[in-house]
Amino acid sequence: MDVVLPKAGRYVVAVSGGVDSMVLLDILSKQPKLELTVAHLDHGIRDDSSEDAELVKQVSNRLGLGFVGDKAKLGKQASEAQAREVRYKFLRKVTKDTSSEAIITAHHQDDVIETALLNMLRGTGRKGITSLASGPDIVRPLLSVPKADIVSYAQEHGLKWHEDSTNLDQNYMRNYVRHNYVAKLDQGSRNDLLEIINDMQKTNAELDTLLVKYIDNQPGKDSLDRSWFNHLPHNVAREVLATWLRSNKVRNFDSKTLERLVVAAKTGHAGKTFPVISGYNMVVNKDNLALSGPER
Repeated sequence: MDVVLPKAGRYVVAVSGGVDSMVLLDILSKQPKLELTVAHLDHGIRDDSSEDAELVKQVSNRLGLGFVGDKAKLGKQASEAQAREVRYKFLRKVTKDTSSEAIITAHHQDDVIETALLNMLRGTGRKGITSLASGPDIVRPLLSVPKADIVSYAQEHGLKWHEDSTNLDQNYMRNYVRHNYVAKLDQGSRNDLLEIINDMQKTNAELDTLLVKYIDNQPGKDSLDRSWFNHLPHNVAREVLATWLRSNKVRNFDSKTLERLVVAAKTGHAGKTFPVISGYNMVVNKDNLALSGPER
């Protein structure tokens, strides 16, 4: 398998008990230069989820690895977004508590395609299409590995794993995309989509470099010159505003919010405030756009 191993160091491995993360754990545990802590969060969504925690703990103990587990109480009506937020909050805490360098997750090639298609349907724009990638804080060694190869590895090595029954529930948009789109792609279509995603990653990197230069030329990081912004073409203004928000640690806004903010920036009356995400607002002044929030 085409696994991109992380550099030597201390890491937190996110292990759910499913086949993807159990294969990842098996591969990483054989790397002597990696110091690993296994982290497992029971989201409290499924009645049988405690069995996953027990399996992960048993395997971690057998491998001689540290294990940190916790249980949330999200309930059966929890959304994907709620589960993800709680999960990554837990993983970041474990990373900090263990003085680890990064989190390692088991996202794979099918997840790359699935996320790109899902975000296109959601209208998240160019960044959403390429959002699943490795970075300094989250390492994803299996991004080039198809799901089928992961299952084959697990079977060949006699690994145990649990199937998450909620993965079959097509009321979740991600599951719907997985079963009705990704699963039906032939190899040629998969390759074409992966090539598009790869090209978009390169384009995004080049655009981001230019956009950061735009932002750096502003009088201050916390504000944008409003006259300059208002003269930008609409689509360029969207990208500039998105980059500016992210550079100020404001993330997780959707395309509709971004569109609303661009219109507000260009047409809003001076002194008006417009919500971005929880706790953060964009302030439209006569001469500039500013941010207000908990860290400002």
